[in-house]
Amino acid sequence: MAGDTLTIRGLVERVLSGTIRIPKFQRGFVWEPEKVAFLMDSIYRGYPIGSVLFWRSSEKLTGERNLGPFQLPEPSKKWPIDYVLDGQQRITSLFGVFQTLLQPIEESDAFQVYFDLSADEGALEDQFVAVSGQGGEGIPNLFPLRLLFDPAAFAIATRDRDANTLNRLVELQRRFQEAQLKNEIIEFDDREQIAMIFERVNRAGIPLDTFQLLTAWTWSDEFDLNERVQQLGSEVSPYGFSKIGDQQDLLMKCTAAVIEGDASTKSIVSLHGPTVRSKFEVIQRGLLGAIEFLRHELKVHSLEIMPYPAMLVPLCRFFATEAVSGFHPSAKQRRALVRWFWRNCLARRYSGGVNQNHAADIAWMDELKSDENATVNFEARLDPFHFLNTFNIGTVNTKIFILLLASRYPRSLVSNAKVNLSDVLLRCNRNEFHHIFPKAHLLSQGEQGANWIANFCFLSAADNQKIKDKSPSEYHKLIKPEHRDDVFKRAMLPEKWHQMTYRDFIGARLALLTMELSKLSGLPVDKESDEYFKRLLARTGLAVGS
Repeated sequence: MAGDTLTIRGLVERVLSGTIRIPKFQRGFVWEPEKVAFLMDSIYRGYPIGSVLFWRSSEKLTGERNLGPFQLPEPSKKWPIDYVLDGQQRITSLFGVFQTLLQPIEESDAFQVYFDLSADEGALEDQFVAVSGQGGEGIPNLFPLRLLFDPAAFAIATRDRDANTLNRLVELQRRFQEAQLKNEIIEFDDREQIAMIFERVNRAGIPLDTFQLLTAWTWSDEFDLNERVQQLGSEVSPYGFSKIGDQQDLLMKCTAAVIEGDASTKSIVSLHGPTVRSKFEVIQRGLLGAIEFLRHELKVHSLEIMPYPAMLVPLCRFFATEAVSGFHPSAKQRRALVRWFWRNCLARRYSGGVNQNHAADIAWMDELKSDENATVNFEARLDPFHFLNTFNIGTVNTKIFILLLASRYPRSLVSNAKVNLSDVLLRCNRNEFHHIFPKAHLLSQGEQGANWIANFCFLSAADNQKIKDKSPSEYHKLIKPEHRDDVFKRAMLPEKWHQMTYRDFIGARLALLTMELSKLSGLPVDKESDEYFKRLLARTGLAVGS
Protein backbone atom coordinates (compact mmCIF):
# COMPACT_ATOMS: atom_id res chain seq x y z
CA MET A 1 0.00 0.00 0.00
CA ALA A 2 1.55 3.25 -1.14
CA GLY A 3 1.03 6.50 0.74
CA ASP A 4 1.20 10.05 -0.60
CA THR A 5 -0.38 13.50 -0.30
CA LEU A 6 -2.52 15.53 -2.68
CA THR A 7 -3.05 19.25 -2.78
CA ILE A 8 -6.60 20.40 -3.38
CA ARG A 9 -5.57 21.74 -6.81
CA GLY A 10 -3.95 18.40 -7.61
CA LEU A 11 -7.10 16.57 -6.58
CA VAL A 12 -9.29 18.80 -8.77
CA GLU A 13 -6.95 18.33 -11.75
CA ARG A 14 -6.92 14.56 -11.36
CA VAL A 15 -10.71 14.40 -11.21
CA LEU A 16 -10.93 16.60 -14.33
CA SER A 17 -8.45 14.29 -16.09
CA GLY A 18 -10.78 11.34 -15.41
CA THR A 19 -8.18 9.34 -13.49
CA ILE A 20 -10.10 9.52 -10.20
CA ARG A 21 -13.45 7.74 -10.46
CA ILE A 22 -16.28 6.47 -8.28
CA PRO A 23 -17.19 2.77 -8.46
CA LYS A 24 -20.87 1.90 -8.60
CA PHE A 25 -20.76 0.02 -5.30
CA GLN A 26 -20.21 3.31 -3.47
CA ARG A 27 -23.28 5.14 -2.20
CA GLY A 28 -24.03 8.57 -3.65
CA PHE A 29 -23.08 11.97 -2.27
CA VAL A 30 -25.12 12.59 0.89
CA TRP A 31 -23.50 15.51 2.71
CA GLU A 32 -25.61 18.55 3.55
CA PRO A 33 -24.21 22.04 2.66
CA GLU A 34 -23.48 22.76 6.34
CA LYS A 35 -21.23 19.71 6.52
CA VAL A 36 -19.33 20.84 3.41
CA ALA A 37 -18.84 24.28 5.02
CA PHE A 38 -17.65 22.58 8.23
CA LEU A 39 -15.01 20.65 6.21
CA MET A 40 -13.75 23.95 4.74
CA ASP A 41 -13.53 25.43 8.22
CA SER A 42 -11.47 22.45 9.42
CA ILE A 43 -9.03 22.79 6.51
CA TYR A 44 -8.68 26.54 7.12
CA ARG A 45 -7.86 25.95 10.79
CA GLY A 46 -5.33 23.23 9.90
CA TYR A 47 -7.28 20.49 11.61
CA PRO A 48 -6.84 16.88 10.40
CA ILE A 49 -9.62 15.75 8.06
CA GLY A 50 -8.58 12.13 7.63
CA SER A 51 -7.06 10.31 4.69
CA VAL A 52 -8.65 8.95 1.53
CA LEU A 53 -8.21 5.46 0.13
CA PHE A 54 -7.88 4.66 -3.58
CA TRP A 55 -7.87 1.35 -5.37
CA ARG A 56 -5.53 1.60 -8.35
CA SER A 57 -6.63 -0.91 -10.93
CA SER A 58 -6.10 -1.91 -14.53
CA GLU A 59 -9.48 -3.68 -14.43
CA LYS A 60 -12.25 -1.57 -15.89
CA LEU A 61 -15.41 -1.44 -13.81
CA THR A 62 -18.50 -1.83 -15.95
CA GLY A 63 -20.48 0.15 -13.39
CA GLU A 64 -19.40 3.61 -12.27
CA ARG A 65 -21.10 6.44 -10.42
CA ASN A 66 -21.04 10.18 -10.96
CA LEU A 67 -19.10 12.34 -8.53
CA GLY A 68 -22.06 13.89 -6.76
CA PRO A 69 -23.88 16.01 -9.38
CA PHE A 70 -20.90 15.97 -11.78
CA GLN A 71 -20.54 13.57 -14.70
CA LEU A 72 -16.89 12.59 -14.79
CA PRO A 73 -14.96 13.01 -18.05
CA GLU A 74 -13.41 10.02 -19.77
CA PRO A 75 -9.81 9.35 -18.67
CA SER A 76 -7.17 11.30 -20.54
CA LYS A 77 -5.04 8.16 -20.41
CA LYS A 78 -6.35 4.62 -20.46
CA TRP A 79 -4.90 3.15 -17.25
CA PRO A 80 -4.32 3.03 -14.38
CA ILE A 81 -7.44 4.42 -12.77
CA ASP A 82 -7.81 5.24 -9.08
CA TYR A 83 -11.22 4.22 -7.74
CA VAL A 84 -12.32 5.84 -4.50
CA LEU A 85 -12.82 3.30 -1.72
CA ASP A 86 -13.01 5.74 1.18
CA GLY A 87 -13.30 9.51 1.29
CA GLN A 88 -15.85 10.03 -1.47
CA GLN A 89 -17.84 12.63 0.50
CA ARG A 90 -14.73 14.74 1.16
CA ILE A 91 -13.42 14.41 -2.41
CA THR A 92 -16.79 15.39 -3.86
CA SER A 93 -17.03 18.34 -1.48
CA LEU A 94 -13.55 19.66 -2.35
CA PHE A 95 -14.06 19.21 -6.07
CA GLY A 96 -17.53 20.75 -6.03
CA VAL A 97 -16.43 23.81 -4.06
CA PHE A 98 -13.22 24.64 -5.96
CA GLN A 99 -13.66 23.50 -9.57
CA THR A 100 -15.00 25.96 -12.16
CA LEU A 101 -14.99 23.95 -15.40
CA LEU A 102 -17.75 21.31 -15.11
CA GLN A 103 -21.43 22.17 -15.02
CA PRO A 104 -23.44 19.93 -12.68
CA ILE A 105 -25.96 17.66 -14.43
CA GLU A 106 -28.37 18.16 -11.55
CA GLU A 107 -28.94 21.08 -9.22
CA SER A 108 -27.09 21.16 -5.92
CA ASP A 109 -26.62 23.85 -3.29
CA ALA A 110 -24.02 21.84 -1.40
CA PHE A 111 -21.01 23.63 -2.91
CA GLN A 112 -21.95 27.31 -2.66
CA VAL A 113 -19.61 27.93 0.26
CA TYR A 114 -18.37 31.40 1.22
CA PHE A 115 -15.77 32.83 3.60
CA ASP A 116 -17.43 35.27 5.98
CA LEU A 117 -15.18 38.32 6.28
CA SER A 118 -17.40 39.76 8.99
CA ALA A 119 -16.52 36.94 11.38
CA ASP A 120 -13.68 37.65 13.79
CA GLU A 121 -10.43 36.07 12.63
CA GLY A 122 -9.81 32.90 14.61
CA ALA A 123 -13.30 33.01 16.06
CA LEU A 124 -14.61 29.79 17.49
CA GLU A 125 -17.78 30.07 15.44
CA ASP A 126 -17.55 28.90 11.85
CA GLN A 127 -16.14 31.43 9.40
CA PHE A 128 -17.60 29.55 6.44
CA VAL A 129 -21.22 29.60 5.38
CA ALA A 130 -23.21 27.64 2.82
CA VAL A 131 -25.69 29.77 0.87
CA SER A 132 -28.28 28.20 -1.44
CA GLY A 133 -28.08 29.03 -5.11
CA GLN A 134 -26.24 32.24 -5.89
CA GLY A 135 -27.61 33.89 -2.75
CA GLY A 136 -24.16 34.90 -1.56
CA GLU A 137 -23.23 36.82 -4.69
CA GLY A 138 -23.01 40.57 -4.26
CA ILE A 139 -22.79 40.45 -0.45
CA PRO A 140 -19.51 42.28 0.34
CA ASN A 141 -18.62 40.26 3.42
CA LEU A 142 -19.07 36.87 1.68
CA PHE A 143 -16.20 35.70 -0.54
CA PRO A 144 -16.83 32.63 -2.78
CA LEU A 145 -14.27 29.86 -2.25
CA ARG A 146 -14.49 28.77 -5.89
CA LEU A 147 -12.34 31.79 -6.84
CA LEU A 148 -9.34 30.70 -4.76
CA PHE A 149 -7.87 28.52 -7.51
CA ASP A 150 -8.75 30.82 -10.42
CA PRO A 151 -6.00 33.52 -10.49
CA ALA A 152 -7.74 35.87 -12.89
CA ALA A 153 -11.09 35.70 -11.12
CA PHE A 154 -9.41 36.05 -7.73
CA ALA A 155 -7.55 39.17 -8.88
CA ILE A 156 -10.73 40.78 -10.20
CA ALA A 157 -12.69 39.96 -7.05
CA THR A 158 -10.02 41.42 -4.71
CA ARG A 159 -8.77 44.48 -6.63
CA ASP A 160 -11.02 46.98 -4.85
CA ARG A 161 -10.59 45.54 -1.36
CA ASP A 162 -8.88 47.48 1.41
CA ALA A 163 -5.42 46.36 2.51
CA ASN A 164 -6.60 44.52 5.62
CA THR A 165 -9.30 42.61 3.77
CA LEU A 166 -6.92 41.82 0.91
CA ASN A 167 -4.39 40.39 3.35
CA ARG A 168 -7.09 38.17 4.87
CA LEU A 169 -8.14 36.89 1.45
CA VAL A 170 -4.56 36.23 0.34
CA GLU A 171 -4.01 34.29 3.58
CA LEU A 172 -7.25 32.39 2.91
CA GLN A 173 -6.01 31.49 -0.56
CA ARG A 174 -2.61 30.42 0.76
CA ARG A 175 -4.06 28.07 3.37
CA PHE A 176 -6.21 26.24 0.87
CA GLN A 177 -3.54 26.13 -1.84
CA GLU A 178 -1.04 24.64 0.60
CA ALA A 179 -3.47 22.24 2.28
CA GLN A 180 -2.49 18.59 1.88
CA LEU A 181 -4.86 15.64 1.71
CA LYS A 182 -3.33 12.34 2.77
CA ASN A 183 -4.09 9.44 0.46
CA GLU A 184 -3.28 5.78 0.35
CA ILE A 185 -3.31 3.62 -2.75
CA ILE A 186 -4.00 -0.10 -2.90
CA GLU A 187 -2.83 -1.95 -5.99
CA PHE A 188 -4.07 -5.50 -6.54
CA ASP A 189 -5.22 -7.68 -9.41
CA ASP A 190 -5.98 -11.22 -8.27
CA ARG A 191 -9.11 -12.08 -6.34
CA GLU A 192 -7.40 -13.61 -3.32
CA GLN A 193 -5.91 -10.19 -2.67
CA ILE A 194 -9.40 -8.71 -3.01
CA ALA A 195 -10.72 -11.10 -0.34
CA MET A 196 -8.02 -10.05 2.11
CA ILE A 197 -8.53 -6.38 1.34
CA PHE A 198 -12.27 -6.68 1.90
CA GLU A 199 -11.83 -8.29 5.29
CA ARG A 200 -9.24 -5.76 6.46
CA VAL A 201 -10.92 -2.67 5.04
CA ASN A 202 -14.30 -3.67 6.45
CA ARG A 203 -12.73 -4.15 9.87
CA ALA A 204 -11.40 -0.61 9.58
CA GLY A 205 -14.95 0.64 9.24
CA ILE A 206 -15.02 1.37 5.50
CA PRO A 207 -18.43 0.24 4.21
CA LEU A 208 -17.61 -1.85 1.15
CA ASP A 209 -20.39 -3.97 -0.30
CA THR A 210 -19.05 -7.21 -1.75
CA PHE A 211 -22.29 -7.97 -3.59
CA GLN A 212 -22.47 -4.62 -5.34
CA LEU A 213 -18.78 -4.65 -6.22
CA LEU A 214 -18.99 -8.08 -7.80
CA THR A 215 -22.19 -7.18 -9.62
CA ALA A 216 -20.59 -4.07 -11.08
CA TRP A 217 -17.14 -5.46 -11.77
CA THR A 218 -17.34 -9.12 -12.61
CA TRP A 219 -20.78 -10.03 -13.83
CA SER A 220 -22.78 -7.17 -15.25
CA ASP A 221 -21.56 -7.63 -18.83
CA GLU A 222 -23.06 -11.08 -19.12
CA PHE A 223 -25.21 -11.69 -16.07
CA ASP A 224 -27.26 -9.18 -14.08
CA LEU A 225 -26.89 -10.66 -10.62
CA ASN A 226 -28.94 -7.95 -8.97
CA GLU A 227 -31.87 -8.60 -11.30
CA ARG A 228 -31.73 -12.35 -10.72
CA VAL A 229 -31.59 -11.84 -6.95
CA GLN A 230 -34.66 -9.61 -7.07
CA GLN A 231 -36.44 -12.28 -9.14
CA LEU A 232 -35.48 -14.83 -6.51
CA GLY A 233 -36.97 -12.59 -3.84
CA SER A 234 -40.22 -12.49 -5.79
CA GLU A 235 -40.11 -16.28 -6.16
CA VAL A 236 -40.04 -16.84 -2.39
CA SER A 237 -42.40 -13.96 -1.57
CA PRO A 238 -45.51 -16.20 -1.33
CA TYR A 239 -43.71 -18.20 1.36
CA GLY A 240 -43.01 -15.22 3.60
CA PHE A 241 -39.36 -14.76 2.60
CA SER A 242 -39.70 -11.86 0.15
CA LYS A 243 -37.20 -9.76 2.13
CA ILE A 244 -34.44 -12.18 1.33
CA GLY A 245 -34.02 -10.27 -1.93
CA ASP A 246 -32.63 -7.43 0.19
CA GLN A 247 -30.26 -9.73 2.09
CA GLN A 248 -27.60 -9.68 -0.59
CA ASP A 249 -24.71 -10.73 1.64
CA LEU A 250 -26.72 -13.73 2.86
CA LEU A 251 -27.58 -14.73 -0.71
CA MET A 252 -23.95 -14.43 -1.75
CA LYS A 253 -22.99 -16.80 1.05
CA CYS A 254 -25.70 -19.25 -0.06
CA THR A 255 -24.37 -19.03 -3.62
CA ALA A 256 -20.77 -19.68 -2.56
CA ALA A 257 -21.89 -22.52 -0.27
CA VAL A 258 -23.69 -24.28 -3.14
CA ILE A 259 -20.99 -23.77 -5.77
CA GLU A 260 -17.79 -23.86 -3.72
CA GLY A 261 -18.87 -25.67 -0.56
CA ASP A 262 -17.50 -22.67 1.34
CA ALA A 263 -19.26 -19.43 2.33
CA SER A 264 -16.20 -17.36 3.24
CA THR A 265 -15.41 -13.99 1.67
CA LYS A 266 -12.52 -15.58 -0.18
CA SER A 267 -14.89 -18.04 -1.86
CA ILE A 268 -17.43 -15.35 -2.67
CA VAL A 269 -14.93 -13.20 -4.56
CA SER A 270 -13.55 -16.24 -6.39
CA LEU A 271 -16.94 -17.02 -7.93
CA HIS A 272 -17.05 -16.94 -11.70
CA GLY A 273 -19.95 -15.16 -13.38
CA PRO A 274 -20.78 -17.83 -16.01
CA THR A 275 -20.69 -20.53 -13.29
CA VAL A 276 -23.15 -18.61 -11.15
CA ARG A 277 -25.39 -18.17 -14.17
CA SER A 278 -25.28 -21.85 -15.10
CA LYS A 279 -25.85 -22.93 -11.46
CA PHE A 280 -28.46 -20.37 -10.57
CA GLU A 281 -31.37 -22.81 -10.79
CA VAL A 282 -29.50 -25.23 -8.52
CA ILE A 283 -28.97 -22.40 -6.04
CA GLN A 284 -32.63 -21.47 -6.34
CA ARG A 285 -33.77 -25.04 -5.64
CA GLY A 286 -31.48 -25.15 -2.61
CA LEU A 287 -32.99 -21.95 -1.26
CA LEU A 288 -36.58 -22.98 -1.94
CA GLY A 289 -35.98 -26.41 -0.40
CA ALA A 290 -34.46 -24.83 2.71
CA ILE A 291 -37.39 -22.42 3.05
CA GLU A 292 -39.95 -25.20 2.63
CA PHE A 293 -38.20 -27.24 5.32
CA LEU A 294 -38.06 -24.28 7.70
CA ARG A 295 -41.74 -23.52 7.17
CA HIS A 296 -43.12 -27.03 7.50
CA GLU A 297 -40.79 -28.66 10.01
CA LEU A 298 -39.85 -25.70 12.20
CA LYS A 299 -42.69 -23.19 11.67
CA VAL A 300 -40.25 -20.51 10.47
CA HIS A 301 -42.60 -18.52 8.26
CA SER A 302 -40.37 -15.50 7.67
CA LEU A 303 -36.75 -14.49 7.83
CA GLU A 304 -37.61 -12.13 10.70
CA ILE A 305 -38.63 -14.95 13.04
CA MET A 306 -35.51 -17.03 12.32
CA PRO A 307 -33.17 -16.83 15.34
CA TYR A 308 -30.08 -16.77 13.13
CA PRO A 309 -30.68 -16.08 9.40
CA ALA A 310 -27.09 -17.25 8.72
CA MET A 311 -28.31 -20.82 9.37
CA LEU A 312 -30.01 -20.62 5.98
CA VAL A 313 -26.62 -20.96 4.27
CA PRO A 314 -25.78 -24.62 5.15
CA LEU A 315 -29.46 -25.58 4.64
CA CYS A 316 -29.29 -24.12 1.14
CA ARG A 317 -26.24 -26.30 0.49
CA PHE A 318 -28.10 -29.39 1.71
CA PHE A 319 -31.19 -28.90 -0.48
CA ALA A 320 -29.35 -27.75 -3.61
CA THR A 321 -29.75 -30.26 -6.43
CA GLU A 322 -29.60 -30.66 -10.19
CA ALA A 323 -32.91 -32.54 -10.07
CA VAL A 324 -35.76 -30.38 -11.35
CA SER A 325 -38.12 -31.98 -8.81
CA GLY A 326 -35.85 -30.88 -5.93
CA PHE A 327 -34.19 -32.89 -3.16
CA HIS A 328 -36.46 -34.80 -0.78
CA PRO A 329 -34.73 -35.92 2.42
CA SER A 330 -35.62 -39.12 4.25
CA ALA A 331 -37.42 -39.11 7.59
CA LYS A 332 -34.07 -39.70 9.35
CA GLN A 333 -32.47 -36.80 7.56
CA ARG A 334 -35.37 -34.53 8.49
CA ARG A 335 -35.08 -35.49 12.15
CA ALA A 336 -31.35 -34.83 12.03
CA LEU A 337 -31.92 -31.40 10.48
CA VAL A 338 -34.48 -30.53 13.15
CA ARG A 339 -32.00 -31.46 15.86
CA TRP A 340 -29.28 -29.48 14.10
CA PHE A 341 -31.54 -26.41 14.01
CA TRP A 342 -32.52 -26.53 17.67
CA ARG A 343 -29.03 -27.32 18.92
CA ASN A 344 -27.67 -24.39 16.92
CA CYS A 345 -30.22 -22.12 18.56
CA LEU A 346 -29.53 -23.43 22.06
CA ALA A 347 -25.76 -23.20 21.61
CA ARG A 348 -26.01 -19.68 20.12
CA ARG A 349 -23.37 -20.79 17.64
CA TYR A 350 -24.18 -18.12 15.08
CA SER A 351 -23.89 -15.25 17.52
CA GLY A 352 -20.17 -15.32 16.64
CA GLY A 353 -17.60 -17.29 14.64
CA VAL A 354 -19.96 -17.40 11.65
CA ASN A 355 -17.33 -18.36 9.04
CA GLN A 356 -15.99 -21.20 11.16
CA ASN A 357 -19.47 -22.54 11.92
CA HIS A 358 -20.54 -22.25 8.31
CA ALA A 359 -17.56 -24.38 7.28
CA ALA A 360 -18.34 -27.04 9.90
CA ASP A 361 -22.07 -27.11 9.15
CA ILE A 362 -21.62 -27.22 5.38
CA ALA A 363 -19.30 -30.22 5.80
CA TRP A 364 -21.88 -31.90 8.06
CA MET A 365 -24.68 -31.22 5.57
CA ASP A 366 -22.66 -32.96 2.85
CA GLU A 367 -22.12 -35.92 5.18
CA LEU A 368 -25.82 -36.12 6.09
CA LYS A 369 -26.86 -35.95 2.45
CA SER A 370 -24.77 -39.02 1.66
CA ASP A 371 -25.39 -40.82 4.97
CA GLU A 372 -28.74 -40.42 6.72
CA ASN A 373 -27.24 -41.77 9.96
CA ALA A 374 -24.84 -38.82 10.35
CA THR A 375 -25.26 -37.23 13.78
CA VAL A 376 -24.89 -33.64 14.93
CA ASN A 377 -21.39 -33.21 16.28
CA PHE A 378 -21.26 -29.99 18.28
CA GLU A 379 -21.98 -29.26 21.93
CA ALA A 380 -25.11 -27.57 23.27
CA ARG A 381 -26.95 -27.59 26.59
CA LEU A 382 -30.46 -26.93 27.81
CA ASP A 383 -30.78 -23.77 29.82
CA PRO A 384 -34.32 -22.80 30.92
CA PHE A 385 -33.18 -19.50 32.33
CA HIS A 386 -32.99 -17.92 28.87
CA PHE A 387 -36.77 -17.66 29.18
CA LEU A 388 -36.43 -15.36 32.18
CA ASN A 389 -35.30 -12.59 29.84
CA THR A 390 -37.72 -9.86 28.75
CA PHE A 391 -40.10 -10.76 25.93
CA ASN A 392 -38.93 -8.86 22.84
CA ILE A 393 -39.77 -10.00 19.32
CA GLY A 394 -36.37 -8.91 18.03
CA THR A 395 -34.27 -11.06 20.38
CA VAL A 396 -32.98 -14.58 19.80
CA ASN A 397 -34.39 -15.86 23.12
CA THR A 398 -37.90 -14.68 22.23
CA LYS A 399 -37.71 -16.10 18.70
CA ILE A 400 -36.67 -19.49 20.07
CA PHE A 401 -39.59 -19.36 22.50
CA ILE A 402 -42.12 -18.43 19.81
CA LEU A 403 -40.95 -21.24 17.52
CA LEU A 404 -41.09 -23.64 20.47
CA LEU A 405 -44.72 -22.72 21.10
CA ALA A 406 -45.48 -22.86 17.36
CA SER A 407 -44.19 -26.45 17.21
CA ARG A 408 -47.22 -27.47 19.31
CA TYR A 409 -49.81 -25.97 16.89
CA PRO A 410 -51.17 -23.65 19.59
CA ARG A 411 -54.69 -22.29 19.99
CA SER A 412 -55.70 -18.97 21.49
CA LEU A 413 -55.92 -19.53 25.21
CA VAL A 414 -59.53 -18.48 25.89
CA SER A 415 -61.48 -19.00 22.65
CA ASN A 416 -59.66 -22.17 21.52
CA ALA A 417 -59.43 -20.53 18.06
CA LYS A 418 -56.73 -21.95 15.80
CA VAL A 419 -53.65 -19.78 15.48
CA ASN A 420 -52.91 -19.18 11.80
CA LEU A 421 -49.16 -19.63 12.12
CA SER A 422 -48.35 -18.67 8.54
CA ASP A 423 -50.12 -15.36 9.09
CA VAL A 424 -49.09 -14.64 12.68
CA LEU A 425 -45.44 -15.63 12.23
CA LEU A 426 -45.17 -13.80 8.93
CA ARG A 427 -46.21 -10.51 10.51
CA CYS A 428 -44.78 -11.50 13.89
CA ASN A 429 -45.68 -8.49 15.94
CA ARG A 430 -46.00 -8.07 19.67
CA ASN A 431 -49.82 -7.89 19.52
CA GLU A 432 -50.13 -11.63 18.80
CA PHE A 433 -48.68 -12.54 22.20
CA HIS A 434 -49.92 -11.65 25.67
CA HIS A 435 -49.24 -12.32 29.34
CA ILE A 436 -50.59 -15.47 30.98
CA PHE A 437 -50.45 -13.75 34.35
CA PRO A 438 -51.61 -10.21 33.42
CA LYS A 439 -49.20 -7.43 34.21
CA ALA A 440 -51.74 -5.36 36.15
CA HIS A 441 -52.68 -8.41 38.25
CA LEU A 442 -49.02 -9.09 39.12
CA LEU A 443 -48.44 -5.47 40.06
CA SER A 444 -51.42 -5.62 42.42
CA GLN A 445 -49.78 -8.65 44.04
CA GLY A 446 -46.42 -6.89 44.34
CA GLU A 447 -44.82 -9.37 41.91
CA GLN A 448 -41.99 -8.50 39.52
CA GLY A 449 -41.02 -10.18 36.25
CA ALA A 450 -44.34 -9.80 34.42
CA ASN A 451 -42.53 -9.46 31.09
CA TRP A 452 -40.47 -12.63 31.41
CA ILE A 453 -40.65 -14.69 28.23
CA ALA A 454 -42.01 -17.66 30.19
CA ASN A 455 -45.13 -15.63 31.05
CA PHE A 456 -46.32 -15.33 27.43
CA CYS A 457 -48.46 -17.37 25.08
CA PHE A 458 -50.34 -17.03 21.80
CA LEU A 459 -53.43 -14.97 22.59
CA SER A 460 -55.69 -13.12 20.18
CA ALA A 461 -56.47 -9.46 20.75
CA ALA A 462 -60.13 -10.38 21.34
CA ASP A 463 -59.19 -12.93 24.02
CA ASN A 464 -56.85 -10.44 25.62
CA GLN A 465 -59.73 -7.95 25.93
CA LYS A 466 -61.76 -10.62 27.75
CA ILE A 467 -58.94 -11.26 30.20
CA LYS A 468 -57.68 -7.70 30.79
CA ASP A 469 -56.32 -7.66 34.37
CA LYS A 470 -58.13 -10.76 35.65
CA SER A 471 -56.19 -13.31 37.63
CA PRO A 472 -55.70 -16.74 36.01
CA SER A 473 -58.08 -18.28 38.54
CA GLU A 474 -60.78 -15.86 37.30
CA TYR A 475 -60.36 -16.01 33.53
CA HIS A 476 -59.79 -19.76 33.68
CA LYS A 477 -63.57 -20.00 33.99
CA LEU A 478 -63.98 -18.33 30.58
CA ILE A 479 -62.41 -21.36 28.87
CA LYS A 480 -64.86 -24.11 28.02
CA PRO A 481 -64.14 -27.21 30.13
CA GLU A 482 -64.05 -29.49 27.08
CA HIS A 483 -61.26 -27.37 25.55
CA ARG A 484 -59.07 -26.83 28.58
CA ASP A 485 -56.83 -29.89 28.55
CA ASP A 486 -55.99 -29.57 24.85
CA VAL A 487 -55.43 -25.81 24.94
CA PHE A 488 -53.23 -26.02 28.03
CA LYS A 489 -51.17 -28.88 26.62
CA ARG A 490 -50.55 -27.01 23.35
CA ALA A 491 -49.51 -23.89 25.30
CA MET A 492 -47.22 -25.98 27.53
CA LEU A 493 -48.94 -24.89 30.73
CA PRO A 494 -48.43 -27.04 33.83
CA GLU A 495 -51.34 -28.84 35.48
CA LYS A 496 -53.38 -26.58 37.78
CA TRP A 497 -51.34 -23.60 36.61
CA HIS A 498 -54.21 -21.23 37.31
CA GLN A 499 -54.10 -22.14 41.01
CA MET A 500 -50.35 -21.56 41.39
CA THR A 501 -48.48 -18.60 42.72
CA TYR A 502 -46.67 -16.71 39.97
CA ARG A 503 -43.26 -17.96 41.06
CA ASP A 504 -44.41 -21.57 41.19
CA PHE A 505 -46.02 -21.18 37.77
CA ILE A 506 -42.80 -19.81 36.25
CA GLY A 507 -40.75 -22.64 37.72
CA ALA A 508 -43.13 -25.31 36.46
CA ARG A 509 -43.43 -23.80 33.01
CA LEU A 510 -39.67 -23.47 32.62
CA ALA A 511 -39.43 -27.19 33.28
CA LEU A 512 -42.06 -28.00 30.64
CA LEU A 513 -40.39 -25.76 28.07
CA THR A 514 -37.08 -27.44 28.79
CA MET A 515 -38.58 -30.91 28.37
CA GLU A 516 -39.98 -29.89 24.99
CA LEU A 517 -36.62 -28.52 23.91
CA SER A 518 -35.07 -31.80 24.98
CA LYS A 519 -37.39 -33.72 22.66
CA LEU A 520 -36.75 -31.45 19.69
CA SER A 521 -32.99 -31.18 20.09
CA GLY A 522 -32.29 -34.70 21.28
CA LEU A 523 -30.35 -33.24 24.21
CA PRO A 524 -30.78 -34.99 27.55
CA VAL A 525 -31.82 -33.04 30.60
CA ASP A 526 -28.65 -32.52 32.59
CA LYS A 527 -28.86 -34.80 35.64
CA GLU A 528 -26.00 -32.82 37.18
CA SER A 529 -27.90 -29.55 36.88
CA ASP A 530 -28.10 -27.27 39.90
CA GLU A 531 -30.63 -27.83 42.67
CA TYR A 532 -32.88 -25.02 41.52
CA PHE A 533 -33.43 -26.64 38.13
CA LYS A 534 -34.23 -29.95 39.83
CA ARG A 535 -36.86 -28.16 41.88
CA LEU A 536 -38.35 -26.73 38.68
CA LEU A 537 -38.73 -30.26 37.32
CA ALA A 538 -40.15 -31.54 40.57
CA ARG A 539 -42.97 -29.00 40.47
CA THR A 540 -44.25 -30.55 37.23
CA GLY A 541 -44.34 -34.05 38.69
CA LEU A 542 -41.71 -35.17 36.14
CA ALA A 543 -38.57 -37.02 37.08
CA VAL A 544 -35.23 -35.71 35.91
CA GLY A 545 -34.40 -37.32 32.56
CA SER A 546 -37.95 -38.55 31.90
